[in-house]
Amino acid sequence: MRLTIIGSGDAFGSGGRFNTCFWLETAKANLLVDCGASSLVALKARGLDHGQVDGIVLSHLHGDHFGGLPFLLLDAQLVMRRTRPLIVAGPPGSRGRIEAAIEIFFPRALTNTWRFPFEIVEIEPGRPAEILGHTVLAAEVVHQSGAPSTALRISDGERLFAYSGDTEWTDALLGVADGADLFVVECFGYAGALKGHLSWEVLKPKLPKLRAKRTMLTHMNPSMLAKADEARAAGLLIAEDGLTLAV
Repeated sequence: MRLTIIGSGDAFGSGGRFNTCFWLETAKANLLVDCGASSLVALKARGLDHGQVDGIVLSHLHGDHFGGLPFLLLDAQLVMRRTRPLIVAGPPGSRGRIEAAIEIFFPRALTNTWRFPFEIVEIEPGRPAEILGHTVLAAEVVHQSGAPSTALRISDGERLFAYSGDTEWTDALLGVADGADLFVVECFGYAGALKGHLSWEVLKPKLPKLRAKRTMLTHMNPSMLAKADEARAAGLLIAEDGLTLAV
């Protein structure tokens, strides 16, 4: 399993970073984990062919995590003339929200005859799902998004990638991180108790309980970006747009 970070930024592009989007390459499929509003631009800036993506797994339904889908889908349809099947998996409510976003941005786009088989499936938190040969387990976390917001565990049978999504501290993260080869966790701010998000001040004392082999911080605002060396000194990885590593 190999991870390429397409975007590691927050909703506001802090530090000039693209919205959240991770590319997971396994022996079974190419998956995007989240597809924030700037993801199509970020993929093209990296010279990456999203026509090779087999599936997209969404943590939650905020624009900086799924808002790139209408652009990616229509680029696949109209520019790339894709024929390869694509599956999009997300929390309950994903189908309606994705279709509404497509229609809002590009009216009548849904009436097109798609050149490629395109399916949206919804993953119920707490119930393992199979997505293109991968076991995906979603755990509900604490972040208001109009639908369940989830953390994710994605396994190809050999390696386990875990991701917090956006959330304030919840003990559900202990189970999400447990045994993961890599746990990517949001750390939006440096100090204080943040509604719907984690800060370094809250996360740092919890680190000994996170039983992942490696932990990486992502989704940082300017206050946390300025203090990223503190997290590095504590043994954590820091997400960077364009970074590639083996999971």
